[in-house]
Amino acid sequence: MNYDFNKITDRRNTNACKIDLAVARGKPKDVLSLWVADMDFPTAPAILEALHKKIDHGIFGYSCTDEPFHAALSAWLKNEHNFSYERREMVSTPGVVFAIATAIKAYTKEGESVLIQTPVYYPFKNMIEANNRKLVTSSLFEKDGKWQIDFEDFEHKIEENDVKLFILCSPHNPVSRVWTRAELSRLAEICLRHNVIVFADEIHNDFVYAPNVHTVFSTLSPEIAENSIVSMSPSKTFNLAGLQFSTNFIKNPALRAKFKTERDKTGYDEPSLMGMVAARAAYEGGKPWLEALKKHLLSNIDFVRSYLKEKIPQARLIEPEGTFLLWIDFSALGIPDSELDDLIVNKAKVWIDRGTMFGIEGYCYQRINIATPQPLLKEAIDRIANALNGGCNA
Repeated sequence: MNYDFNKITDRRNTNACKIDLAVARGKPKDVLSLWVADMDFPTAPAILEALHKKIDHGIFGYSCTDEPFHAALSAWLKNEHNFSYERREMVSTPGVVFAIATAIKAYTKEGESVLIQTPVYYPFKNMIEANNRKLVTSSLFEKDGKWQIDFEDFEHKIEENDVKLFILCSPHNPVSRVWTRAELSRLAEICLRHNVIVFADEIHNDFVYAPNVHTVFSTLSPEIAENSIVSMSPSKTFNLAGLQFSTNFIKNPALRAKFKTERDKTGYDEPSLMGMVAARAAYEGGKPWLEALKKHLLSNIDFVRSYLKEKIPQARLIEPEGTFLLWIDFSALGIPDSELDDLIVNKAKVWIDRGTMFGIEGYCYQRINIATPQPLLKEAIDRIANALNGGCNA
């Protein structure tokens, strides 16, 4: 099939957070939104067909995963990520952030330390603090255009704060790193040495650009598999975030039991029916759509790279290894972070994510979602360039 990812779909008045919440969030009414990480085009036809079939059936009762679902999921994970699991090891949750909060409550007590590597997806911080745990951060650093792990600082922070849980972002949002097996192994060895449990958020694992290769954290070694929780979801891959469904793989029976106990305390122990239907359909028939989407994303990356070089040369694109989120450094413009953000939002009238939302390391960075038709992406970059060059989009 031919998929037209440049066709513009009007998302206004569809309860879309990125569009319909603009004014409520203090943004201009006519702002162009490329912030939150969902996509601006419909999902794969195979998924829509399965959802329509379920709707036509007309019964939406309590449901559970079955053998056909696990067969589809298992085949996908084996083919795409060389990862295998036993059915009892999979625990569903209504999203990865829900799973993070569950892990925090399952494996730590109030006041105990949880470590993250900043700049990083801001719900990590929010969930730690909302559950009255101690937030510990180890800063990533940039060298030669590539963000790196400070392993000495990472281990020092664990020792200094008696860290119990580490939340890993892999591939990393927002710095677009696909961690190498060697990097992950070194993190894992440190965590094993200090009895730190690892929660690996791998929600972006289907968006990796060659020659980079994603490594499922629990495949590093049998010891790592027993000390980790790996969380995945079709929500980013197939634009299904609103269907609230994710899968968590927990090999260690004791860790799995603790996780399930905390999940069940919420009263949310059954999966989303439509999320489950969509996930199975995605894994069975969504691959052609995904491959076409990746080509579109690469085209958008090429477009942004060329555009910045020609029209905003002071803005520096961090070359993405994965995800559909670009991390752009505007520091060479010499504009303070708050003024830069105000200029982009209120003068350019573009809503993207301010880098400091992810940590102080994001000062004068901005994160932009490129899972959108290229005409919309061009309009957004045009508006930003015009505002930076002294024009006005009012």
